[in-house]
Amino acid sequence: MEKFRMLFQHFQSSSESVMNGICLLLATVTVKLYSSFDFNCPCLARYNTLYGLGLLLTPPLALFLCGLLANRQSVVMVEEWRRPAGQRTKDPGIIRYMCSSVLQRALAAPLVWILLALLDGKCFVCAFSSSVDPEKFLDFANMTPSQVQLFLAKVPCKEDELVRDSPARKAVSRYLRCLSQAIGWSITLLLIIVAFLARCLRPCFDQTVFLQRRYWSNYVDLEQKLFDETCCEHARDFAHRCVLHFFASMQSEMRARGLRRDTAAGRPEPPLVPNGPDGLDGDGGGKAHLRAVSSREQVDRLLSTWYSSKPPLDLVASPGLRAGGLSHRAATVAPGTRLPQHTDV
Repeated sequence: MEKFRMLFQHFQSSSESVMNGICLLLATVTVKLYSSFDFNCPCLARYNTLYGLGLLLTPPLALFLCGLLANRQSVVMVEEWRRPAGQRTKDPGIIRYMCSSVLQRALAAPLVWILLALLDGKCFVCAFSSSVDPEKFLDFANMTPSQVQLFLAKVPCKEDELVRDSPARKAVSRYLRCLSQAIGWSITLLLIIVAFLARCLRPCFDQTVFLQRRYWSNYVDLEQKLFDETCCEHARDFAHRCVLHFFASMQSEMRARGLRRDTAAGRPEPPLVPNGPDGLDGDGGGKAHLRAVSSREQVDRLLSTWYSSKPPLDLVASPGLRAGGLSHRAATVAPGTRLPQHTDV
């Protein structure tokens, strides 16, 4: 049980692990969908190619879009690409790295579907049965061109009376199925070779640029997450204070109208609002930077500033950020304090 808990915490803390898990889940769902799909070729010369290619390419397109929707980094990448520069310059290399990462994960499930369809061969036989050269098969020598086209269109339907138990149908179907499997295994081998070369040759080159882009792409994702969490925390605290002030104002109004029975009975009246800035919920030290934004106009300006002019990535050059208490989980460090050698990021 402890191992499952640690694994769950790892997936929660690592966005990359979550995306890999979603990618694996989509690939598994793809295999299940293909195995449960009922393939029925129309066996008509005009529609065989349309049906076969549609079944070969349309589900992968849908799976690709699902992969993009399920990957949170795709939205973060577009936001980083379209945001105004402001005080922080945009690095095209980071956007390219994020785009490459998103596409690699989104293409996994479509490739699984295409490879399964090619190795199975039914879609390929249905799509290209009418395009086979009849001169490669001796059984078509005594047929007219119209009869040949009709026969080839019926090849995917082995139960049809025209092609049932026909050696020519078996030959054409076997030829197309072998060609489909050859293409599928070739693509599989090519993908394995590319992945092997990428994994083995990458350490041979300078890793500085790769590490930098990987770090800053993770930073952009985590920064947006922390901003959303801080906004939710501020919204909860702001709503809490608004409700408390509402009850305090109602208490004053009831006292002015003589509706309070506590005063008439001689009981001490509680204070309208807790004394001090920390009296609202008893945790004011870490929320001073949240309570400084205390009106709708300030919130709107804060959100607009975050979008149009994000702060520079230099805390030393921005003393307002360091001294204003805007850090999410770190305490403010006094000038001249010696930091430990190991710092958790």
